[in-house]
Amino acid sequence: MNARPPIAMPQDATHVFHRQLHHDLPVAVSGQGITLTDATGKTYLDASGGAAVSCLGHGHPDVIAAMHAQIDRLAYAHTSFFTTEVAEELADVLISTAPAGMSHVYFVSGGSEAMEAALKMARQYFVEIGQPQRRHFIARHQSYHGNTLGALAVGGNAWRREQFKPLLIDVTHVSPCYEYRHRRDDETAEQYGQRLVVELSQTIEQLGGENVMAFVAETIGGATAGVLTPVPGYFKGVRELCDRHGILLILDEVMCGMGRCGTLHACEAEGVVPDLLAIAKGLGGGYQPIGAVLAQEKLVDAFRQGSGLFQHGHTYLGHAVACAAALAVQRVMVRDDLLAQVKSRGRYLQAALAHAFGEHPHVGDIRGRGLFWGIELVADRASKQWFDPARKLHVKIKRAAMAEGVMVYPMGGTVDGRCGDHVLLAPPFISSEDELSQIVTRLGRAIGVALSS
Repeated sequence: MNARPPIAMPQDATHVFHRQLHHDLPVAVSGQGITLTDATGKTYLDASGGAAVSCLGHGHPDVIAAMHAQIDRLAYAHTSFFTTEVAEELADVLISTAPAGMSHVYFVSGGSEAMEAALKMARQYFVEIGQPQRRHFIARHQSYHGNTLGALAVGGNAWRREQFKPLLIDVTHVSPCYEYRHRRDDETAEQYGQRLVVELSQTIEQLGGENVMAFVAETIGGATAGVLTPVPGYFKGVRELCDRHGILLILDEVMCGMGRCGTLHACEAEGVVPDLLAIAKGLGGGYQPIGAVLAQEKLVDAFRQGSGLFQHGHTYLGHAVACAAALAVQRVMVRDDLLAQVKSRGRYLQAALAHAFGEHPHVGDIRGRGLFWGIELVADRASKQWFDPARKLHVKIKRAAMAEGVMVYPMGGTVDGRCGDHVLLAPPFISSEDELSQIVTRLGRAIGVALSS
């Protein structure tokens, strides 16, 4: 580890409105593989892929070459005037590997935009087919779906929603699939899942099934609750309920999808197919801002046979260079058989985490799939009692991890939006076993420092 302190950009010397105004940031100057380097030459292992974005790491030559080639041909053409060859080709690739029945791709610039578009697609779909009374979304507590107002409204994180509540549409929230905290000792994982399905069914009945547009869920919970994996049968029960009432199932795989969990789409492992599927992050690997909504053919047909217009849009939809980057990322994924590598490296990481933290007195749960893992920290393992939020343990872990030269994604409010701490890991798919071992070792030291402070 390079012990030199990073050169930071002082808050009083920058004109950038940074998202955090109470501390200075090191200046990133280069990246290669799973490593980022700051202005002092200090290196950091990117154990979280930024925010689960950099699936191919940094500086991948194939992606860079594809972006250069596209810029030489065409950088930008507005989608109200033109389509582009690269957008059409990327859509063909995505549909060829999409869940059954998906026929079209709507390109946007990121995850929040993808979810916003999916919500509006759902509403307009029901208007197009003559069911305008459908006005309710049902989502889950402790979910995160983005920071635009519609996405924030369906999100279930109390802290993120609090100050913006007057601006948000009304959304009904049900319990998350949070086995570690909420499964009773007298029920199996499957029984717990069915209890959640019953809760959803009762909520639908209260709202009136004919009035509900969609159920919205992260297939595997991401940033706000620390990688919540669904119990067996849960999503199949959800899908059956949606079908029974004519409700759309919108799955948010912005963070957990595009190979992150060992299958291209996380819903593959659950044996369900959504009506709308939001993707981003691993779609373009961070080389350009891009996201997308994959839509079932029945929805697209309703628009085509109705108004013929999706009443929505952004300036940078289907940006040619972004599409070129994403197409290159997907080609590398296939050529290098990275889905298989995510599974094998994921097993290695799981074992390393279990060895390092399985008996740790302040690690309550280790959960995840593929190269997507969460560690929930507790003050007491037996009672699962969380640390006092005033301690801001997650903030201390991040600071200590950066000092150790490793980037992880800690978060507070794990339990209810206010209490609890976790660390999220989402290393690049190209990570070696040695690099994963270094990540776990450095994280262990960082947690030790944070707990002792």
